[in-house]
Amino acid sequence: MQTASFKSVLNTILFIIAFYYIFKFLAKLFLPLIIKKVVEKASQNMQQQQYQQKSWNNTQQQQQQDEIIYSTENVKKPRETKKVGDYVDYEEID
Repeated sequence: MQTASFKSVLNTILFIIAFYYIFKFLAKLFLPLIIKKVVEKASQNMQQQQYQQKSWNNTQQQQQQDEIIYSTENVKKPRETKKVGDYVDYEEID
């Protein structure tokens, strides 16, 4: 079994600390740019969805103006209700 020397343990700890500070520095530089791009892309997607929704609504309104559909399915079939049991009103007795 091999044991780690004090020098190699200290060297590893220094590498971890150096990596942490380098990552923190780079995150401060590039993270705002990345977030800005993500927000712009989300905004663009949202605007595109709104445009598609408006155009879809316009086509639906045009189709509704052209044709009138009467649905008589609900008129022919009355709504069935399931009877589970009778309602019993209970009073609390002290």
